[in-house]
Amino acid sequence: MLQLNSHPSGKHFLQIPGPSPVPDRILRTMSLPTIDHRGPEFAHLGLKVLADMGKIFKTKHPVMIYPASGTGAWEAALVNTLSAGDHVLMYETGHFAFLWTRLATALGLKAETLAMNGQEANGTPTSWRHGVQAHLIEQRLRADTSHSIKAVCVVHNETSTGVTSDIAAVRRAMDEAKHPALLLVDTISGLAGAAYEHDAWGIDVSISGSQKGLMLPPGLSFNALSPKAIAASKTSTLPKAFWGWEEIIEMNKTGYWPTTPATNLLYGLSEACDMLLDESLPAVFARHQRWSTATQSAVRAWGLEIQCAEQACYSPILTGVIVPDGVDADSVRKVIYERFNCSLGTGLGKVKGRMFRIGHLGDCNDLTLIAAIAACEMGLRVAGVSLQASGVQAAMDCVQANPIPALKV
Repeated sequence: MLQLNSHPSGKHFLQIPGPSPVPDRILRTMSLPTIDHRGPEFAHLGLKVLADMGKIFKTKHPVMIYPASGTGAWEAALVNTLSAGDHVLMYETGHFAFLWTRLATALGLKAETLAMNGQEANGTPTSWRHGVQAHLIEQRLRADTSHSIKAVCVVHNETSTGVTSDIAAVRRAMDEAKHPALLLVDTISGLAGAAYEHDAWGIDVSISGSQKGLMLPPGLSFNALSPKAIAASKTSTLPKAFWGWEEIIEMNKTGYWPTTPATNLLYGLSEACDMLLDESLPAVFARHQRWSTATQSAVRAWGLEIQCAEQACYSPILTGVIVPDGVDADSVRKVIYERFNCSLGTGLGKVKGRMFRIGHLGDCNDLTLIAAIAACEMGLRVAGVSLQASGVQAAMDCVQANPIPALKV
């Protein structure tokens, strides 16, 4: 039997930027008995979660729900809209944008990477500290007079860096260039934690997962579609069977799926949507933004740098913290985990060892956030990092001064 003796007594603080802590209310719902996925009771569940996810994505068009990780939804978005050898423009803002590009190449697509040029003094790419530069996309599309580029792929909230990009600006840039490319957007860590509007922003395929703002365990992923994307799927030639939209769209009309769905995760999804929609999405977004602001206040008080270099792009989902030169961020994370029972996100790819990530999403509140910041502060000091002031006090001051606003919806 697997022995889990590493944690001391009390609650473990899971402050990674996903999988996020799952509320007890959702866990209890997921423990209900599994029902017949071809029976009438399931159809009610299926129709409800499909309608609810339309509200979360803010779309009137079909939403695909797969029993898969977000990587599966990346693949589904590409294989349903593109053909072998198609030219796609991928904007790199961090490690997950890089991985999506690698997946596109593996599928036989011609993946062109666009990013800000330059590097920080420590070798970190400049593009990994900034959001998508929409004007660069516009310039590239204007130069593509033959319209060889079939899709533009961007990440809404880059989980590896804590940078949120302006997706509406990307759509405006594409429209200004008068280019017919599809817009594919990864909002795996952004959905249900940051403002997102599939229809209003002119997105063709939105990609997301269950383990971030939706507060579920990993295991479900999503494609929200536009009519233009559905039309493209009729002529795309990349191989697809399990991922194919056409059969799913047809069966979803009656609340069923062509393959076996993840029934108990759908129970949890239904409960998660109830929690989010009952609170109201504007209130959910304000809550996450408030935690982000408090965490940023703590990092500044410590005298450390935030990975995201643009205040307008600070993520409401997570905050990346750059450690001083000569300090290994993973060693600091290890101290915080072993001494104070708190898990933080590691630096990924090109920023590994240079930064760690504090998640503020999922089953979180003011006190869990303050506790996580306290664990960071103690761990940094134990690891020998010199701090200018108390980040805990700065975060507490921020929370006290900014009570949760009463929103009328």
